[in-house]
Amino acid sequence: MSIHSVKRSQCHLAWDNSIPPVLTVESGSLVSVSCLDASNGQINSTSAVSAISSLVFSQLDQVNGPIYITSALPGDTLQIDVISIEPADWGWTGLIPGFGLLADDEEFKDPHLRIWKLDKERGVAVFDETKGIKVPLRPFAGEMGVAPGEKGAFSTIPPYKTGGNLDTKYLEAGATLFLPIEVEGALFSIGDGHAAQGDGEVCGTAIETPMEVTIRLTVRKDRPYTTTPHFYTSPKVKRISPTSDSNSGTDQLQAEEQYYGTTGVGPDPREAAREATRNMITYLNVQHGIDRVDAYMLCSVAGDLRMHEVVDMPNYVVGMMLPKSVFPSI
Repeated sequence: MSIHSVKRSQCHLAWDNSIPPVLTVESGSLVSVSCLDASNGQINSTSAVSAISSLVFSQLDQVNGPIYITSALPGDTLQIDVISIEPADWGWTGLIPGFGLLADDEEFKDPHLRIWKLDKERGVAVFDETKGIKVPLRPFAGEMGVAPGEKGAFSTIPPYKTGGNLDTKYLEAGATLFLPIEVEGALFSIGDGHAAQGDGEVCGTAIETPMEVTIRLTVRKDRPYTTTPHFYTSPKVKRISPTSDSNSGTDQLQAEEQYYGTTGVGPDPREAAREATRNMITYLNVQHGIDRVDAYMLCSVAGDLRMHEVVDMPNYVVGMMLPKSVFPSI
């Protein structure tokens, strides 16, 4: 199967269903996208802190696309399989005045900028060489979304029920995202490369980086319960070093837990958590025939609520994540 491509220059700065698509593909197609960082190129590997103060906010968080998928209709679900993500060899993290979870704290009112060197061979970004502090690279796209059904231009800064600035670190290579489609063709866009980020992205920036990403876009007609973003995490393995009393002298590979996640998106974090929980209950009821009361109890004893995104106002993203090992057929 051939791979379609979207260039860095093929981008836009609002979610708007009137923006013409830059590419039309059939369901199941592979698309390679070249994305700048969230600053839209205003910050580079040699930038000084003055770049933070001079940021043009109207140019931030551009997304590449939109991509029109034939056969996609309102009420369908778009499945996005993240095939690969390749970050650049550098990234940046900034404190932007007036932005972030602690924006009103006096000690964080001044701009700051950290330029990172990304050691992709070792899979880390070094935070402090002298103290040995390093951050594992876990690249993902902060922005993945489809056009809203409502007419008008909507900022790319917040997340929405149709996706957008989800900033959910679990959407790395190998993961699958499901988005509710509200317009014909879906009009999917992607951007905001992150080399690493913690849950919540509390200071308002991750390790922001340009990226090359390949995705598969598939229209699903069998998921009417997808009313907010849902996702599968990547089926990853981790390397376990042998202990001193182990009979093996070599590292062992161990599968990491895989999760199915539902989300709640809105301006009230408690209501977003309630929505994420209700969406998991509905998923378990419709997809797996579990009584809703039993599903609610299963969420309580096995599900994890996570604050995926807490800084891109006015909306929060809260996830309910259920381990696959609890229910092997998930």
